Amino acid sequence: MTDTKKRAALAAGLVTAGCAVMAWVEGGLSPVYPVKSALKLAVFGGCAGLYVLLSGDRGPFVTFRRSSAVRLAAPLALGVLVFLLGGYLLLSPWLDLSAIPESLAAKEGITKDTFPLAAAYITFCNSLLEEFFFRGFAFLALYRLGYTKLAYGFSALAFALYHVSITSNWGSPALIALMVAGLTAAGLFFNRLDRDGSLLPSWLVHMGANLGTNAVGMILFGIV
Repeated sequence: MTDTKKRAALAAGLVTAGCAVMAWVEGGLSPVYPVKSALKLAVFGGCAGLYVLLSGDRGPFVTFRRSSAVRLAAPLALGVLVFLLGGYLLLSPWLDLSAIPESLAAKEGITKDTFPLAAAYITFCNSLLEEFFFRGFAFLALYRLGYTKLAYGFSALAFALYHVSITSNWGSPALIALMVAGLTAAGLFFNRLDRDGSLLPSWLVHMGANLGTNAVGMILFGIV
């Protein structure tokens, strides 16, 4: 096996392991949100750090740099926010999302009182951690090694399936399948934005998406 193939296998294996560990944390440990966030930082950061240590490729930690795609990402972030919030308001008569607040309280310890703080963390910090892992590490490591199609598909699918453990009891199987399909498409688009080696464009759009979903959460919790 060539050095390039070894690095690609190492990156894919560590990303898969990181997702598997976090799925176990979600489904097995089910800690409150602050604990889960600390574990997520340790697992995602540890997997990327182990890749750097074993491969000598420091790429995952040099993805915080300027990108011309930011000029496109900023209006896209606003558009995604408006689309998600507007879509919910339009479709709310036909959507039953009433189980989400109860699920968040039971699984994450997030209540009406703590949701605003959790929403701020999810919007700005959690989005950055996920972009670092799924784009800065999973996508760009494989992309730089020349595995373009694998980089796009693997990173996007890992990003989507990772969220299954979070959203599995939020609604019907059909709704979950729709969410996974949408997240896969979003992952592919985020990868496209970051192909020049910076994760800042996808982070901006990810923040816009999180702002939209958290605004919906504010409505579901009865905060607004």
